[in-house]
Amino acid sequence: MTKTEFKTFLKDVPKAEIHIHIEAVITLTGVKKLYAKRYGKEMSKEEQTELFSYNDLNGFIQAFLKVQDMFSSENDFNLVFKELEKYLVRNGVNYCEAFFAPSAFIKKGFSYEKMVKIFHKQITRIREKHGIIIKLLLDVSRTFGCENAMKNYELLKSVPCEDIIGIGLGGAEAKGPPKDFVPVFELALKEGYKAVAHAGEDVGPENIWDSINLLHAQRIGHGITAIQDKKLMNELADRQIPLEVCITSNTFTKKIVKMARYHPIKKFYDNGMLVTVNTDDPVFFKTTLLDEFWICYKSLKFTMDEIKTLIKNAYTSSFMSDEDKKKALAAVDAAWKNIE
Repeated sequence: MTKTEFKTFLKDVPKAEIHIHIEAVITLTGVKKLYAKRYGKEMSKEEQTELFSYNDLNGFIQAFLKVQDMFSSENDFNLVFKELEKYLVRNGVNYCEAFFAPSAFIKKGFSYEKMVKIFHKQITRIREKHGIIIKLLLDVSRTFGCENAMKNYELLKSVPCEDIIGIGLGGAEAKGPPKDFVPVFELALKEGYKAVAHAGEDVGPENIWDSINLLHAQRIGHGITAIQDKKLMNELADRQIPLEVCITSNTFTKKIVKMARYHPIKKFYDNGMLVTVNTDDPVFFKTTLLDEFWICYKSLKFTMDEIKTLIKNAYTSSFMSDEDKKKALAAVDAAWKNIE
């Protein structure tokens, strides 16, 4: 099957994406619009090149923060969701759980309540127009420490919103070990929120162990350093704790994987682990969900039946209701008949 044939078929198969950051779905055109509004001038080609030049996780995080700094007001999130809408439609995604990191915006003086109102308005509009469901996870952010993470969680509670279903721990993994954030996760889970954690992206398997044993994270973002610990791989398989795998992202940051064909996702899959395919930050890593599945098929030698399982895994691993999961899985089966 050619790349065009593969992507044309897969676009029409309903899909879920459960590890993506809304600020990083903006296209380059959108970034340039934010820049022009923020600084009153056009973004030069040199500035564009510099912004997207990085070779490790920390370099990427600095670029991510620079994009966040281009936001002038809460209203810029209208652009974010219009770009997210286009991305989801282009990739045939009908269910999405996305991260939103408020720390940088709060520090800029933005109103959390105003942001949430815009989120709800745009999410409702997208659902009514396309039937696409979007849920958000508030990234409490390990980058700024536990005290800031707790403040972010308090914001989540202070402005209840049906679209924001829980918290995530993202940011500079090497600077914020899971054990530092136990109080936030204990409180969130006790009070009925969902809780996930980036781990094993830039630090060894010990961070994954701590995320599942100390934080009781319900999913692990990335988790690629599990390949260094067979006992951990078996633990994740036995407990069916989902991994939110982002192949191109992991390749770009080059900490563990330098080429896509060496990514451990196929070994995880063959070991019985519950793996899902995601993009993380499409504009920063120049990828889409369809591209990620093509990598699975072409470079990592997943069969089409296995691709189908990966697609189903995202729904299974999501925080959808059991009833909605059954409907979603049935829809994948129905769409897949076109290839059989």
